[in-house]
Amino acid sequence: MGFEQLAELRDRLRAEREPEEADRAKDLKRKPSPQAKPRIPDPAVEAIWPLQKHFPLAFPVNPAPKVPLKEGILKDAEQHLELLGLTREQLKLGISTWCRGTRYWVSMVENAQRLDLNGEPAGVVTATQATYAKQQASRQRGQDRRHRARSKNGGQTLVTDTAVERSTN
Repeated sequence: MGFEQLAELRDRLRAEREPEEADRAKDLKRKPSPQAKPRIPDPAVEAIWPLQKHFPLAFPVNPAPKVPLKEGILKDAEQHLELLGLTREQLKLGISTWCRGTRYWVSMVENAQRLDLNGEPAGVVTATQATYAKQQASRQRGQDRRHRARSKNGGQTLVTDTAVERSTN
């Protein structure tokens, strides 16, 4: 079978599949059943959205990598509370949540430019800060692995050979 024939077959299969996919999309758009639990919005996420909307260079949308933020960015952002439509507490929660994730820790490498709200350079990441960020990222990955292991085992903690060795020594 030549390339032209394969391309023709691919196109024919796509054409047959499109009506099925449209039906599936309609099913997904249906209203949830009354028994479905209402979604409770995450306050941290609710605070991050306005930051991303008004300051996209400092708070990029995933999958873009996060960038190290200027030290004291909270004070700068507090000047824009009215624009953001947030309270000081909501802003603090949003920024602290933003700066705690693995994506943020990975961006904190030595001599990386820190950015202000407008995406302008405002300092650099020091060696000490980079080391701390690397430790935090490692710690976060370890917690994530333990959490996944617990959820796979119904919430029970696994006893490993090393744990048994430590308890016998």
